[in-house]
Amino acid sequence: MLQDFAQNARFVLSIGLLIFSPLLFVTQQAVANLSLSLSQAASQSQEAARQAYQEGQQLYEQGTAESLQQAIVKFEAALQLYRALGDRAQESEALSYLGIIYDTLGDKPRAIALYNESLSILQAAGDRSGEAVLLNNLGKVYSDLGQSSTALEFYNQALALARSTQQPELQVLVLDHLAQEYTQANEPQRAIAHYQQLLPLLQAAEDATQAALTLSKIAELYLKLGERQTALEYYQHGLELARSLSNPAWEMQFLNVLTAVALQLNNQSQALDYLTQHLQIARQIGDPMTEAILLNNLANLYRQMGEVPKALTVLQQILPQVESLNHPAAQAAIFNNIAQVYSELGDKQQAIPLFTQALSLAEGLGDRALETSIVQNLGLIYADLGDKQTALTYYEQALLIARETDSKASESLTLASIGAVYDALGERQKALDSYNQALDLARAIGDRANQAVILNNLAVVYYWLGEKQQSLDLLEQVLALRQKLGDKAGEATTLNNLGRAYSDFKEPQKALEFYDRALRLFQETGNKTGSAIALNNIGRIYASLSDFPKALAYYNQALPLSQDSEDQNGIAIALDNIASAYLDLGNPQTALEYYNRALPLRTRIGDRSGEARSRYGIAQAQRARGDLNAARENIESALQIIEDLRAKIGSQQLRTSYFATVQNYYQFYIDLLMQLHQNYPNRGYDAQALHANERAKARSLLEILTEANADIRQGIDPQLLERERNLQQQLNATEQSRLKLLEGQYQQRQLNELTQKIDALATELQRIEAQIRSTNPRYANLKYPQPLTVPQIQQQILEADTLLLAYHLGEERSYLWAVSKTGITSHLLPKRSEIEALAKDFYAQLLGGAEISNEVGGELSQILLSPVTEQLKNQRLLIVSEGALQYIPFAALPLPLDSTQPLLVQNEILSLPSASTLGLLRQELKDRPLAPKRLAIIADPVFQPSDSRLQDPLTPQDGILIASGPLQRSAFDVGVSFTRLGYSRVEAEQILSLVPPEQRTAAFDFDASRSAATNPELAEYQLIHFATHGLMNSVRPELSGVVFSLVNAQGEEQDGFLRLNDIFNLRLPAELVVLSACETGLGPEVRGEGLVSLTRGFMYAGAKRVVVSLWSVNDLETAELMQRYYQQMLQNNLSPVAALRAAQLEMWGTEEWKAPYYWAAFIIQGDW
Repeated sequence: MLQDFAQNARFVLSIGLLIFSPLLFVTQQAVANLSLSLSQAASQSQEAARQAYQEGQQLYEQGTAESLQQAIVKFEAALQLYRALGDRAQESEALSYLGIIYDTLGDKPRAIALYNESLSILQAAGDRSGEAVLLNNLGKVYSDLGQSSTALEFYNQALALARSTQQPELQVLVLDHLAQEYTQANEPQRAIAHYQQLLPLLQAAEDATQAALTLSKIAELYLKLGERQTALEYYQHGLELARSLSNPAWEMQFLNVLTAVALQLNNQSQALDYLTQHLQIARQIGDPMTEAILLNNLANLYRQMGEVPKALTVLQQILPQVESLNHPAAQAAIFNNIAQVYSELGDKQQAIPLFTQALSLAEGLGDRALETSIVQNLGLIYADLGDKQTALTYYEQALLIARETDSKASESLTLASIGAVYDALGERQKALDSYNQALDLARAIGDRANQAVILNNLAVVYYWLGEKQQSLDLLEQVLALRQKLGDKAGEATTLNNLGRAYSDFKEPQKALEFYDRALRLFQETGNKTGSAIALNNIGRIYASLSDFPKALAYYNQALPLSQDSEDQNGIAIALDNIASAYLDLGNPQTALEYYNRALPLRTRIGDRSGEARSRYGIAQAQRARGDLNAARENIESALQIIEDLRAKIGSQQLRTSYFATVQNYYQFYIDLLMQLHQNYPNRGYDAQALHANERAKARSLLEILTEANADIRQGIDPQLLERERNLQQQLNATEQSRLKLLEGQYQQRQLNELTQKIDALATELQRIEAQIRSTNPRYANLKYPQPLTVPQIQQQILEADTLLLAYHLGEERSYLWAVSKTGITSHLLPKRSEIEALAKDFYAQLLGGAEISNEVGGELSQILLSPVTEQLKNQRLLIVSEGALQYIPFAALPLPLDSTQPLLVQNEILSLPSASTLGLLRQELKDRPLAPKRLAIIADPVFQPSDSRLQDPLTPQDGILIASGPLQRSAFDVGVSFTRLGYSRVEAEQILSLVPPEQRTAAFDFDASRSAATNPELAEYQLIHFATHGLMNSVRPELSGVVFSLVNAQGEEQDGFLRLNDIFNLRLPAELVVLSACETGLGPEVRGEGLVSLTRGFMYAGAKRVVVSLWSVNDLETAELMQRYYQQMLQNNLSPVAALRAAQLEMWGTEEWKAPYYWAAFIIQGDW
């Protein structure tokens, strides 16, 4: 109708003009009649437009898709009428409404066009107020389109107009839009600035509702910036406004978020205050469901504060309330929480049915998140009860749900729980794998609380694997984190673990302090399990101080607490400790009774490591009672468990450190067998004891040598290998940075940062290496050799002129076995401390450069050699030693019957990590052909940019160029300033002169580089000679190595370090590698493995034998010995072992070089 009327009006007007326009004059009445007709038509059009406009508004307000389409029709009609009437203001209004509707329907381009058309009208009319509104609307459309910069332009124009036209309401709207835009653009500071401009306008308008909402937005932005305290203050202002509005719902919302922020600030008392206020309001308005939820939160807060009994009281109040509400989700959550509290209080059996009810409800609701939590808790309960397999079943179920629902937090928590079960089962490698996966996830989602749990548990695993320093470092990090988080329960656990670490570092008083602090926190939080652990550990400290009655008293306090909390593992630990105390008190029968109570518990809960400890204790008690055969059965069972557990550790370094922690088992076994030999000398127990000694020595070396010859690394995931290479490169580069830092002035903080980075890289490298082993089937299928028995040693190693001397140092007594091709004898020696004291004195005399005194050298010789004097004559000696004996060259020991002559005069001598090592070397290398060429030498590298060999050397500093004083080929004695070794060139050139040019190669000066040392062409040479500096890292032996040119011909720094982890990657099938550098035969001593020196790296690379040194010898003396050595080998055609002896004898026979300091440092390891 409206459309038809408008067309008629236009028609009438046109006709009127057509009829009357030609007339020059008309009557007054005609004019009046025409004006009336036109006025009536316009009035009718105006009314039609107004009606269409109002109907459009009403349809728009209905907001449905259908009504919006109908509204478009109405506004289009109104628009046409307003245009016909020439009403530009209303035309603009209709256009604006159409723009709003198209914007709402998602047709943004059409909305923009309509807004711009309306804007043009307003700008032409000078309507600045309306223009500001449309600019704001355009800004909103562009914001929705993601065109932030265009949106901001329109908003800022709108704001300027709103301010100039004094429109506070529009200013509020535009400022709010600007703040939202900056929030979306991740510019929180600018968003806050606009919200803060908005607040005074809202206050002036007395709009408390909008002001409270704005305060909340500002607070949220401060949270995003990490400024929690400022956020708390803004939320507090918002709460005050909500209270002024008498709006309980708003008050509760503000109190809820204030509680959360206070907890983030670790202000538990403030959180408790907000939560209590929130609870009061819920009770006042009669909201029972909210009240139940808040009581549940209150219980959780009490648990976090360590007030577990209070938490239980609160939860018990909620249960009937929730049951009356008939709300299954709330019931499930409350059942779960009550069960957790019972579990924490040690009442596991009461917790299980509650968890089961909660799980049934959660499954019925389809609440996967709650289901995961409950299943995890059931796993924890069964783990605590010792049923590890049931625990693993629940954890695997929880892991599956977490992954199905893509819940990284739950997945991380479950993996950590699985790690804890594997740790309890003694499966340390599986524990490490699970913990590391969990840690990666926790870090990815920023879950610091779970990170603390995982790092604490990793520290425990490293502790049991013998990596005590790494464990301590982790625990100190965890303690700081848990204190920052306000986690009292976790803090108590970490304090306890720190006490254990300091106990192992022989700091009993410091350990006691940590244990006491842990015990107080455990008692405050009602944690019986934790209290029992702390009491056990305090007892161990007093036992270590030989206060056995006091130790027993603490153990007896721990046992009932573990029984009350149904902690089967804790009960077994307490029983073992009580047994140990009775054994120390001289009551083996009572000890045996307690051990026998512990053992079935260990077996039932699947604690293999604990079972080994209990069997070891039983064996000790049985031996004390004189039942040696029964003791033997139990210690052999314990050792079998240890061998099984050791084999499951993927990382060789961790396998080695773990093996070091159980050496006391082997020592006991050896001592027991030797006692049986004393009682029954003809039953071969001494041979079994030597076999046990072989089982206890250099096992990792045996395994890596087996891997080297099995080409075991083929088929490994290339990404893992690349990751391993990158980590090794980073590790080497960081160690190089550390050494460079040590050259000059530095701050301790800088050194600490580099050391921490090295530790982190080394740990990650261990992890990758373990992953490589666990995922490569070649490793799984590899058969590692067993240590040799005495018959095998006699058959595979010994010849008629060869005698094996194997030493075992014990805490109470030591042993020597002498094995010939046809027989074995064994001899009782003094205890370890006496022998090692003499060995250290002897070593000190050797370093002094003088003749050896009869008092020290003679006494040591009497102990070590006199029992086998008659067997020594004209024999090649294979020495397998341990402890401090590894640092002394047996060649320098005086002959037992003639102290004026060293053993060297009578015997050819080799050193071996174990007899089995030589057996394996022979087996692996027996069919290997000789390399085609004879000799490769790398000598006299360039270490400093001040070296005169550079065209433009830097100004020399003291001690950098060749000095007139004696130089030593070891960075250990000259710090990290590597000085040129001028005599190494003389040494090398004289050696080279003994070999035809076509059979030799050499690299000097800048060419004596790391790339030369890693050149694959070195595999073509039988003899490889490195004359340079050695570098020993006693903390991380994998970073020890040999140093080559550190600068190139242009004076630029380059990597010249060939470290142990690099040497493992070489291929050197050489007959002999000579390290003409100092202390290359040294390294940190690892119990059960010996000195971890460069020798093992070169043997892994393929060397049949290696010459290394035991101390730093002057450059000149080293050159003298080496020249004589190669003359004996290359001119006199002596074997490497015989040649070394001949060269040393020559030097001993001169007055100038007679002292062992000059000739005895170099020893040969490997085959003869």
